[in-house]
Amino acid sequence: MNKGPVISVVVPVFNEEPVIMESYRRLTAVMAGLGEPYEIIFVNDGSWDASAEIIGGLTERDAGVALINFSRNFGHQSAITAGMDYARGRAVVVIDADLQDPPEVIPAMINAWRAGSDVVYGKRISRQGETFFKRFSAAVFYRLLKKMTGFDIPVDAGDFRLIDRKVCNAMKSLGEKNRYIRGLISWVGFKQSAVEYARDKRFAGETKYPLKKMMQLAMDGIAAFSYKPLRFATTLGFIISLLSFAYIVVVIYQRLFTDTTITGWSSLIGVVLLTQGIVLMTLGLIGEYIGRIFDETKNRPVYIVSEIIGGGARDSHME
Repeated sequence: MNKGPVISVVVPVFNEEPVIMESYRRLTAVMAGLGEPYEIIFVNDGSWDASAEIIGGLTERDAGVALINFSRNFGHQSAITAGMDYARGRAVVVIDADLQDPPEVIPAMINAWRAGSDVVYGKRISRQGETFFKRFSAAVFYRLLKKMTGFDIPVDAGDFRLIDRKVCNAMKSLGEKNRYIRGLISWVGFKQSAVEYARDKRFAGETKYPLKKMMQLAMDGIAAFSYKPLRFATTLGFIISLLSFAYIVVVIYQRLFTDTTITGWSSLIGVVLLTQGIVLMTLGLIGEYIGRIFDETKNRPVYIVSEIIGGGARDSHME
């Protein structure tokens, strides 16, 4: 009797035509070597290249491969969410298709899971093929986010990780629309451990996380797990108010008790521009939080599936 896969591998895909076949080859080589049932779920996040067609061909000759097609591009975090929702394995591995995170690390993750860890995340000890700016900004962001939250979010770790079935079920119960998966997995808790590895260059194609998307992901992570930016804005406003009040006292003293001529239009304009800049920055920060509240109240789904191809994901969908 088929009891279903032991391991589900979730692979988000967005315009990864040049790497899909190599990614499939290396994943199947690793998973077949484990000697246990598995499934590979490719989540096509609205690709406009031939990614869906290539994966569709894989589902025809490999019953362990499934394809979930989105109705449009909903984003990397939504694709991971869908893969977790449809995965049937007792453990779920999330890995990108670009092969920067080597599939050969998965057996070490599975060993750590069998030893008792509920979450096993890949920790990058080096990052090949990335610019200094990207390495530096990533290191700063991970450490800043860890300082700003009230729980431990591992540094130097992306979405490449293994999670136990109970962790996957806990993730399904979370209703956020602006999702930051690695933060949510840390938030739900459970026993976590790391497997270190060297991150490779992209096998082919180009990065799907340019600066704009990196900044958006960083903002999602900070806004989803910390109110400290709002508290910082409040503190900054209080400090500026005290300094402004002290300056007013000085001006009144000079006007009443000295003959000092106050000519400082340039300094006055400088102070006004500074305070107005702080006000606008604070309003923009508050707007980010209000915008996320607005998204949550609309209660729209995180993603919309247009088509499911392959036995594993289809069976899960129909249950």
